[in-house]
This record gives sequence, C-alpha cells and structure tokens, in this order.
Amino acid sequence: MLLPCFYSFVACVAYCLCVNLRGRQMIWYSLGGAIGWGIYLLFGFVHQDIFQFFMSALASSAYSEVMARVNKSPVTGFLLVSMLPMVPGGGIYHTMEYAVSGNNSMFLSTGLHTFGIAGALAMGVLLVSSVVRLSATIHRQKQAQRNLRK
Repeated sequence: MLLPCFYSFVACVAYCLCVNLRGRQMIWYSLGGAIGWGIYLLFGFVHQDIFQFFMSALASSAYSEVMARVNKSPVTGFLLVSMLPMVPGGGIYHTMEYAVSGNNSMFLSTGLHTFGIAGALAMGVLLVSSVVRLSATIHRQKQAQRNLRK
C-alpha cells in the first residue's frame, strides 16, 4: 500500500518540476497527492471506485485547506497538485477511443463512469471548500459580535 503512495508522491514532484514549483513548497504540494492516493487505497474494501475517489477528494481538499493556512499560500496550488493522481485520464482516453472506433455501448459506459469519477472529485472539493468557507464566515460574525459588545 505504501509503494503506490510513493509513486503518487513522485508523480506530483515531477509535475511540480514541470510547472516550475520549486523549493520546500514542492514537498508539501506532493505530499497531498500521496495522502489522497493513500485514502483511495484505504477505502478499497468498499469496492466502489467512485466512492473511493470521493473520499480521497475529501482528504486531499482538507489537506490542501490546512496546508494553505499553515504556509500562508493559496489553496489552489495545493489542491491542483494533490488532485493530480486522481484525474481519470485513462477513462477519458478510453472514452474517446471507443467514440472514434464506433463502439457506442462501451463509449457510453466508459464515459458515464469517467464522468462519475470527475463528479465525485468535484463534489469532494466542493463539500470541503463550502464547510471551510461557512465556518470562516461564522467565526468572523462571532468575532464581530464580540467586538461590538466591547
């Protein structure tokens, strides 16, 4: 289970080098990819890969939000790199392959499955982002009320 996480980390490091993200941040960015893939593998007992992708998106998004606050940098950088191992590139490729070859049933099947994975990733990011924004708004409102009382 650790070896695929290591591979995911190395792939994220390679991506960081390609897009010129260097230094200490590169390690933190890439660690999110390894954590996300580890969560995906951890939920393997469910035998539903869309659920696995959803859970790994939740973990990667939460990691990205926390690390962005710790490193005082945008969430987008952490999120982009940490979600990279979960992008359904193979599914997109096979969907287009079936479309070009005229295999309509496989095209629809693979396309819907790939769309489901992409939707699970998007919903995981959306859920975590919404919860963080909502909690920050509530915290600011409580802080403003305390300041008015003084």
